[in-house]
Amino acid sequence: MYICRLFLNIEMEYYHLSQLVHQHALQFGDQEALKMRDKTTGIWSSVSWEDFSKKIIAVARSMCHTGVKPHANIGIYAQNMVECLYVDFGAFANRAVVVPMYATASIPQITYMIEEAEIQLLFVGEQQQYDNAWQVFQTSNFLKQIIILDNSVTKAPQDKTSMYFDYFSSPKNRSSQDMIAVDKRMKEARDEDVAHIIYTSGTTGEPKGAILTHNNYMEAFRLHDIRLSYLPQRFLSISFLPLAHVFEKAWSFYCLHLGCTVAVNLDPKEITTSIKEIKPEAMCGVPRFWEKVYAGVQEKIESSNFIARAIYHNAVNTGRKYNLDCLNNGKKPSPFLKWKYNLYSKTIYSKLKKVLGMERAAIFPCAGAMLSEKIVAFLRSVDIPLVYGYGLTETTATVSCFPPTDFELGTVGKVMPDLEVRIGEDNEIQIKGKTITSGYYKKPQETAAVFTEDGWFRTGDAGSLTEKNGIVLTDRIKDLYKTSNGKYIAPQQLEGRLLDDKYIEGAIIIGDQRKYVSALIIPAFDDLKKYASEQGIRFEDVQELCRNRTIIELYETRIKSMQNEFANYEQIKRFTLLPEPFTIDTGELTDTLKMRRLFIAEKYKDIIDKMYEE
Repeated sequence: MYICRLFLNIEMEYYHLSQLVHQHALQFGDQEALKMRDKTTGIWSSVSWEDFSKKIIAVARSMCHTGVKPHANIGIYAQNMVECLYVDFGAFANRAVVVPMYATASIPQITYMIEEAEIQLLFVGEQQQYDNAWQVFQTSNFLKQIIILDNSVTKAPQDKTSMYFDYFSSPKNRSSQDMIAVDKRMKEARDEDVAHIIYTSGTTGEPKGAILTHNNYMEAFRLHDIRLSYLPQRFLSISFLPLAHVFEKAWSFYCLHLGCTVAVNLDPKEITTSIKEIKPEAMCGVPRFWEKVYAGVQEKIESSNFIARAIYHNAVNTGRKYNLDCLNNGKKPSPFLKWKYNLYSKTIYSKLKKVLGMERAAIFPCAGAMLSEKIVAFLRSVDIPLVYGYGLTETTATVSCFPPTDFELGTVGKVMPDLEVRIGEDNEIQIKGKTITSGYYKKPQETAAVFTEDGWFRTGDAGSLTEKNGIVLTDRIKDLYKTSNGKYIAPQQLEGRLLDDKYIEGAIIIGDQRKYVSALIIPAFDDLKKYASEQGIRFEDVQELCRNRTIIELYETRIKSMQNEFANYEQIKRFTLLPEPFTIDTGELTDTLKMRRLFIAEKYKDIIDKMYEE
């Protein structure tokens, strides 16, 4: 534990993760720490801080009884469940290391992690994770025990070793000696102990396990306390993104550090319902979530009558002038502007937030990819407190984020306090600070390559710094394309622009070593089908729709209109509409929804080559 004094004159305590929940249990007792929904009844229930602490201790002692030693690696292969948090903190009590795995990870992916990290104990979520883990178990050199978190999972008939979590964590599975051993380990815990090995998704090459220590997390808490000191002391955050992702993991831990309640959303498809049910004050999100929110709101407005549309546009313009032009620039709004803004706050903004379940919104962090400046401005204008930021697994998430005011549109936020950022060769963003990983697990060459000779971490992202220390992110250096004419293309910028269009669900830019830029476009099929019906276009299936000349002309017109700000050599000359989306299951996307560009280029090689035929 170490202590920092904020400018608010509040003394904050930074507990080692093995102690954090137990210290809060002494302070908050029977107050709510966690919420979760029963997937059979749909009813949300709560876990108090006292019960949270007791459950962690029970799991920790059971781990000890099972043979978990200090510094051993254990795995969690599950969707978001409160049990994942019990396992995390139970492992920390044993000074053990947790390796989180995405619930969508394939058998080869989890096999790689289990074998490299020598995982003997693996916690799995639902049936799919168990089935995959059981296959790995039968041939693994290391995996000895599977613990099943979901009681509804059916075990394989020949499986005589796996056990359910409820039995695993029961008194039957521990002894008084385990209690003594765990207490001793907790007292011996050190800030430099490894907390997690979080594997990057591997858009190219094999995954790398970033090593994150307890000290990395505690430093991240300290930096966020400074940047986010305006937040209410305790609030409700919903865990929506996978807890295997460093963004959600670090944010959920930060919320627990603050003594907040964390609601765990099991099924990502249910998030819109979950938000409306519990009305969170905070939620991590990725740009695609907000792109869909924005598209839904715009569609609703477009279908309204003239008067309603006019009122809506006036409300957004008023919010922009008030929040962005005035408050964000340290200017005092005029009395009339303030009156209009307050009026719309009680009507338009309030109604919109209520429909979305965001009426209690305090902060909605967003990162993971580029988000259109137009969408950021819209959300801030209507008083949805989106905090756009940038970070990596290797930096314990946040490198930069929007401060409450004085943020710059077009950036991914201001560099976090006590982090150093510089722009290196090839405009690479390089970082130095106490949240940076010490390296990659069992990969000394990759570790050496990711640090400069003078100790700065190479992000692999290209960008620049503004006068206000904001980061302008342009692209991944490895993703930069060079056309056959010698011109460099930053595909993510153009892809982000395309995703602003209501008729485009996904897009990937092609152009490396090609004579011009082309694109593979995934239509937003629901909107496109609606358009086709309105235009009297007949079609049997989406394949036929994607080949229809009128539809292709629609996309030609819309794509052309979106490229005005790009140089001629950057603009899309040809494109192909694909009838199927990119997915994790079909291999085009990583578990964090990043595109596997080399895989896509190979899979669609024939289609791509055809776009370059004379």
